[in-house]
Amino acid sequence: MLTKRIIPCLDIKNGRTVKGVRFENIRDAGDPVELAKWYAGQGADELVFLDITATNEERKTFAELVRDIARHIDIPFTVGGGISAVADVEVLLQAGADKVSINSAAIRNPQLVEDLAKRFGSQCVTVAIDTKYTDATGWKVYARAGTVETEHATVDWARQVIDLGAGEILLTSMNNDGTKAGFALDITKAVSEAVSVPVVASGGAGTMQHFADAFQVAHADAALAASLFHFRELSIPDLKQFLKAEGIAVRV
Repeated sequence: MLTKRIIPCLDIKNGRTVKGVRFENIRDAGDPVELAKWYAGQGADELVFLDITATNEERKTFAELVRDIARHIDIPFTVGGGISAVADVEVLLQAGADKVSINSAAIRNPQLVEDLAKRFGSQCVTVAIDTKYTDATGWKVYARAGTVETEHATVDWARQVIDLGAGEILLTSMNNDGTKAGFALDITKAVSEAVSVPVVASGGAGTMQHFADAFQVAHADAALAASLFHFRELSIPDLKQFLKAEGIAVRV
């Protein structure tokens, strides 16, 4: 049985972690390298590092920062933000990233997913899907950091990018994000059942039970959270012990 993964997400803006963090024993709580080291030591399975200004401000992710993080941690990490070409990915993977996450660029140019999968292998290509539910449209895909509604229905888009060669889906529910009311189990389950690759649940984590639900109810392969971990409302070792007690396979 494959173990379920717990993934802290670091949102980066101008080289700093932007969701406020209150750690002890860290010189500079906004330093992504220090945070990455801390999470690796805590037993995080992977990290996701998203340059949240990159796509909107047309700015490339800092390969330097990626290189710095890679020097300090020994767990896999995914980098996203501002990736729009094969050359961008080449730079990031050479800098030490294990995977890249593309979102708006895949919507603009679906061929990019296929190009990346052919060049680097599906295992390096995560497609991030920001989805939002409205009564009028159901679950639709949004682009440009969640600011622009697309014509894509979420499950259909997930199937399409998998057919093009994506090796993982990072699914964020905009309705749930930041609410701490739980992951969007219905759409996460629908996507998990529709595709043959791992699905990472994102948006809404607030309790340990929410993680268990993502795995047991929605069949996610991994679950991601940011402020919950950054503010130490939940510790990864405690979370993993809880999940293990619930009969969920995790790496402890």
